[in-house]
Amino acid sequence: MTKAEKLANEISLLTDIEKLHLLDSLLTDLDKPDPAIDRVWAEEARKRWAAYKAGRVAGVSYEAVMEKCRQA
Repeated sequence: MTKAEKLANEISLLTDIEKLHLLDSLLTDLDKPDPAIDRVWAEEARKRWAAYKAGRVAGVSYEAVMEKCRQA
């Protein structure tokens, strides 16, 4: 049995609130800033904003996005 499987078995014995606390701890641990990824996303955001301002891409309304989500 792997370490992960042993942990999964132990986790199954926790109360729901204990599981939520554990999940929060895991997500906090995984959500570490990565400067390289932040730079890539910042550059992508600048490109998209410039394309929008230049009229190369059209905006999509909130209503249209939500309608598409409802249909999926």
